[in-house]
Amino acid sequence: MSEKQSLGRRYDLDLLRYLQVLVEEQSVSLAARRLKVSEPAMSRHLAKLRAVFGDPILVMSGRRMVATAFANRIRDRVQVLVREADDLLSEGATLNLQGMAPLFTIRANDLVVGAFGRVILLALRQDCPDCRIVFSPESEETASESLRGNRIDLYIGATDDLRPEIMRKTLFETNFNALVRKNHPIFDREITPKELVKYDHVSVSRKGKQNGPIDTVLKERYGLSRRIALVVPTYYSLIESMKETDVILPLPEIVTDRLPLASLGLKTFSFPFDLPAVRAFQAWHPRVDADPLHRWFRNTVYFAIREEQDRLIERTKGDMNTKL
Repeated sequence: MSEKQSLGRRYDLDLLRYLQVLVEEQSVSLAARRLKVSEPAMSRHLAKLRAVFGDPILVMSGRRMVATAFANRIRDRVQVLVREADDLLSEGATLNLQGMAPLFTIRANDLVVGAFGRVILLALRQDCPDCRIVFSPESEETASESLRGNRIDLYIGATDDLRPEIMRKTLFETNFNALVRKNHPIFDREITPKELVKYDHVSVSRKGKQNGPIDTVLKERYGLSRRIALVVPTYYSLIESMKETDVILPLPEIVTDRLPLASLGLKTFSFPFDLPAVRAFQAWHPRVDADPLHRWFRNTVYFAIREEQDRLIERTKGDMNTKL
């Protein structure tokens, strides 16, 4: 028997779980944090997975790790295997979702609600027709405090301000585009950092903050600064009136890719420099981690969002092919 065949027979459910989390998080440190093991231990599991599957699983891309084509190909199958195994190990009683009417409270910003609120409700109601959802607005209370106090069942967002015990699972990554009116004068010339700062900008911040990652890049790389003419609390606040102004509004791709830009008289462009991607995740308190109802709830939310993202990617590819 070859060494590879021998290794291939020594994987178990725990190793598949490490594979699932490593591919989802695309980070050894984040995967270790999520499964509550040390980074060296997680690195050893990654090494074993590489030997078992004969594939690197994660590779460096710039300053971060990304999943290989093989890992992305088997991601959904591994997720299903682990989820079904978890279901077998859960409480003996089967949930009668058809006869339940649970109320779930999700804390999320308008970006998440606008992009995924409908698909989340539809996915949950396929199994539990009488379930209800409350999308709780963001508040001064941290997500950790809301989860600890049982005031929300699930947090969906990108904040790093979470207590160590809070459990999380990555949902997607998104980048930022700039939204402007379709005849904006910035399109008359090459879009450079210097051209970008000639115009007024909008900052989106629930807490009224003016500066963010864009300002950091402009200052540190180019010695430039934006003029923040307006600060708004939500991503959708100004979209309808953007066609009447020359201001520039940064928006995540999960918003701009869903907007009917042509009918709104709007257009997007990429920033002339790299920006850190925003990694969104769902988070919950460990006291509900093993609860069958909550596990069904968060797994359904997870797959609804991932499937919606996949559909959007395929649609975007189709639109690009049509234009070509």
